Amino acid sequence: MALVHMKQLLRQAQAENRGCGAFSVGNMEMVKGAIQAAEELNTPIILQIAEVRLKHSPLHLMGPMMLQAAREAKVDVAVHLDHGLTLDTVRRALELGFTSVMLDASTLLFEENVAAVQEVVALAKQYGATVEAELGLVGGSEDGSSDHGVRCTDPGDAAEFVRQTGIDALAVAIGNAHGNYPVAPHLAFDVLEQIQQRVEIPLVLHGGSGITDRDFQRAISLGIRKVNIATASFNSLVASVERYMAGAEKHNYFDLSTAMVQGTCENVKRHIQVFNQPYQG
Repeated sequence: MALVHMKQLLRQAQAENRGCGAFSVGNMEMVKGAIQAAEELNTPIILQIAEVRLKHSPLHLMGPMMLQAAREAKVDVAVHLDHGLTLDTVRRALELGFTSVMLDASTLLFEENVAAVQEVVALAKQYGATVEAELGLVGGSEDGSSDHGVRCTDPGDAAEFVRQTGIDALAVAIGNAHGNYPVAPHLAFDVLEQIQQRVEIPLVLHGGSGITDRDFQRAISLGIRKVNIATASFNSLVASVERYMAGAEKHNYFDLSTAMVQGTCENVKRHIQVFNQPYQG
């Protein structure tokens, strides 16, 4: 239907009491697979890419492709820069036309995080773009290259952070982590509930791959509106390619491409279905 602002999708998800999937992509096949899944389920999604992925998937190539796919999709799609590490990258994403950006300054002191995010909010306002920020420490990193540990978001700090920065969505740390979990994490739902009571804007759950379906739905019932999925999609793509390579006598690029699209689509569809279902406490 249209390329839209992430804020619009999160408000819609809030009104419908569901989560909006934010799916990380790294190539054309992942973009196609995510859009196909969203269209088949008639559910809006967020396409996103993290700055750590840009060495393999350059922004000047991925960005226009993501944006055009969103414009031509049969459902509403927002395009988001996830975990931006520098203001320069945030600016480049906005110049390309991304409708949402995030500068991850969560490892900084509270005051420094606020100052950095305020600068992004001022910049994004010039483009009418949505801004996400993170408070607390979500474990690991998008590419597994670093881990600053896990520090749960303080509910009082969260309210003050939102007030001072003017952001549109807040990523919280409640025991979640990026990458593959050895076992399903134990999420601090009591902390999430306290944050929800103090913060009016939509909340974001990073490190979604590996969280149980029931925990996803419980988190959504407590104010999570954007749910990030990255590792699970990459893993599903690889598994689909492995099945293709093991099951055919002769291989070609076109069938390989189809396998990548299918692997991504299957994972995105599964998560959309989970996010659309209400929590049964």
